[in-house]
Amino acid sequence: MSQPNPLKRAADKVTEAVQGDGKGPEDGIPGKPAPQSPTLAEPTEPIEPLPPKPDQSGPDTMSPTGQATGAARARMAQSGAYLTDAQGVRRYDTDHSLKAGPRGPVLLQDHHLREKVMHFDHERIPERVVHARGAAAHGVFTSYGTASSVTKAAFLAPGVETPVFVRFSTVLGSRGSADTVRDTRGFATKFYTEEGVFDLVGNNMPVFFIQDAIKFPDIIHAGKPHPDREIPQAQSAHDTFWDFVTLHTEATHHTLWNMSDRGIPRSYRMMEGFGVHTFRLVAEDGSTTLVKFHWKPKLGVHSLVWEEAQLAGGVDPDFHRRDLADAIEAGAYPEWELGIQTFPDTPDQMFEGIDLLDATNIVPEELAPVQPIGRLTLNRNPSNFFAETEQVAFHVGHLVPGIDITDDPLLAGRLFSYLDTQITRLGGPNFAQIPINRPHAPVNDMHRDGFHQDAVHRGVAPYRPNSLDGGCPFLAGADNGAYIETPVRVPEGTKVREAPESFSDHFSQPRRFWLSMSAVEQEHIVGAYTFELGKCYEQAVKERALQVLANIDPGLCARVAEGLGLPAPEATVPFADVEPSPALSQVGQVWPTEGRLVGIVTADGGDLDGVRAVREAVLGADMVPLVVAPTGGTLGTGDDAVTVQRTFVTARSIEFDAVLVAGAPAAGGDAYGSRDAKALPSGPPAGTDPRVVQLLAEAYRHGKAIGAWAGGEAALEAAGVPVDAPGVVVGDDGAATLERVRELMGAHRVWERFTTTV
Repeated sequence: MSQPNPLKRAADKVTEAVQGDGKGPEDGIPGKPAPQSPTLAEPTEPIEPLPPKPDQSGPDTMSPTGQATGAARARMAQSGAYLTDAQGVRRYDTDHSLKAGPRGPVLLQDHHLREKVMHFDHERIPERVVHARGAAAHGVFTSYGTASSVTKAAFLAPGVETPVFVRFSTVLGSRGSADTVRDTRGFATKFYTEEGVFDLVGNNMPVFFIQDAIKFPDIIHAGKPHPDREIPQAQSAHDTFWDFVTLHTEATHHTLWNMSDRGIPRSYRMMEGFGVHTFRLVAEDGSTTLVKFHWKPKLGVHSLVWEEAQLAGGVDPDFHRRDLADAIEAGAYPEWELGIQTFPDTPDQMFEGIDLLDATNIVPEELAPVQPIGRLTLNRNPSNFFAETEQVAFHVGHLVPGIDITDDPLLAGRLFSYLDTQITRLGGPNFAQIPINRPHAPVNDMHRDGFHQDAVHRGVAPYRPNSLDGGCPFLAGADNGAYIETPVRVPEGTKVREAPESFSDHFSQPRRFWLSMSAVEQEHIVGAYTFELGKCYEQAVKERALQVLANIDPGLCARVAEGLGLPAPEATVPFADVEPSPALSQVGQVWPTEGRLVGIVTADGGDLDGVRAVREAVLGADMVPLVVAPTGGTLGTGDDAVTVQRTFVTARSIEFDAVLVAGAPAAGGDAYGSRDAKALPSGPPAGTDPRVVQLLAEAYRHGKAIGAWAGGEAALEAAGVPVDAPGVVVGDDGAATLERVRELMGAHRVWERFTTTV
């Protein structure tokens, strides 16, 4: 759980780490790029490399064969005060090539130039085919022990703490794409257990587009940019995607999830994770249980509205990765509970009529409750993005004793694909020796040589049986912690390329999802389908998509058809009789507000005493205050000066979970269109600054809590925000206003502001 005042604690830690500098993050706000502030002039006195910021660290220092070295993580980083080449030879100049005179030709013998440019030319490695755009963090998983009755996995025993590395990602876009596109998100967790590495490689949606891995190249080729133009990037709003999913209706359930608010999460910190497949747990006595894995965020599940996502894509393409790193730096550590749904391990691997081997299915939580088995806390940022976030290699086949696979045909293909892709991306078969991938358990695998072999193996007999190395390595039995596959009986039959009959129902689960949504969420789904299909060129693709929607729900189909200007077709299959699952909706619950961002808009003429008090109260509630003013620097003078984190130029509503206004800030000196397009074209107007007006209008339109005091209601009026509207608070002072706004923030949005047609 969060500790008191993590933002202040983080600021203190930074100040201690940079003794003599006297500056931590500006007023406890994350984002300071280095552990100490720079001097105005270029430093000339040699010093050792600076330590990382307190929130950053590299992987634990394990040997290539999984042995703890005992060395500090800093031993993995660069060392020495002087520039050297790759062999450790000091260099006196790195700005000029070796030439025959100042204006003469560059000499071939310049080996420093050759080494420097050679390494630069090879800095990049192939990006992932999918999940290329990602962000990651280190953390710890603490087991509750509640899974001990169904699995012998050692890291799930009571009280065991296991280091983890978690990578979040989008699926379709390149490494340079935006964070807030409508897409599935990856949620991959590497557990460095004492029995070896366990990877839980999942998504933020519990279902997948396809049932069999042989179709994975097809769905990805359909979702990726068109091969002739390489557009559109990182989105599914185009013909090839909709052509495939409307012809291949097993994709319907996942497509509906993607068109819902789940496709545009507010933050990685407010995103569920799912193992997608059904796995098999093995207990100490050999009994087995089928399970599905769930990650439940402490802050609740929350999404952007579509306009916010579009704005963020332009204003801050790094919106999600910045949010994750800043929260950890601030000490507002993201947390999730790991839970499992359990099912009897029956020969047919069915539960309540639901095929557990079909990755396009969910089991409603009302039928099989999610049982918490442990807590994940992310508490350290990577110190090097490439070495850790980019080079981490996950694999669904990284399993430990007590966790086994099932016959899910999608899972079977992933077991092949994940290993295969690392050979190309990471330069050979020794990718497990990269520091971020190294196990925290002894490795004696008899693998030898290959690209990037970092281990220095001893002995002469990398084979078994052998006597020359004394018989080592020896085989282990179950009593020595060996991984032993569950002896599942395989049904005899004819080899065929076909799916079981239970895989043929493509519409009942999507109908359950649709009926489980609130009216607001249904409106968002209608809007998403209308936008995405509206971007398609081919009329036949749109009409085929409407036929799919007609088989889910006539109201859904009719509303999308109206937006497309097309007739709504009739259903071609009977509607399934399903019960809604309230657990699927994001609306209607109250969540903690820790780590949320509060914008405090003011100016020199505002209530600075109130701003100071509110800022301290926001910090005291474990939230992040960001003061927004006409210019940077400080407001007021002396010890009571208030540091400004955002200006009217740099602030945008998407960053804030709530907005407070202290006074009605007059137009700044740069409030004209040729300086800032968000302002008016003719020059600074009278009254409230137009950038503040825009910020408040957007926050109101997006259903965010808004508070004002000390004349701030004038700014609300200028923005067209009714002071008596739901979620708008006008108070006598800042503290009382904040308290009422914070209560509203627990619901994520002021849902009453959104109009619906039903």
